[in-house]
Amino acid sequence: MKASQAALLVPPTHPGWILRDRILPGLGLSVSQAARELRIARQTLHRVLAGTAAVSPEMATRLARLSGTTPHFWLDRQQQHDLWQAEQTLQGVLHLIPTHTLPAALQKEIGLRHDR
Repeated sequence: MKASQAALLVPPTHPGWILRDRILPGLGLSVSQAARELRIARQTLHRVLAGTAAVSPEMATRLARLSGTTPHFWLDRQQQHDLWQAEQTLQGVLHLIPTHTLPAALQKEIGLRHDR
């Protein structure tokens, strides 16, 4: 198996796991204390930490404030995780969908980057 194929088998880390395993311990915060400081229910935070709830823009903003990071840090990780999951789910059908190319002027107009 090639390294690129092996990388496809390992999903990007859910942002809740980063929060649980690295951020909260690094800040010396318990889950209860973090939930209080975030002004959310402890169960809400538990769902994020378990990876069963996504980090929303609102949650990303709260987490950024708490941890001194940025909302984009949290949302980027959530998006990477979600895209990987979607690609796995759609693996059997994506090859059936034709790819069309937008005209260069339209790509520029809508701000499409060429880093796909």
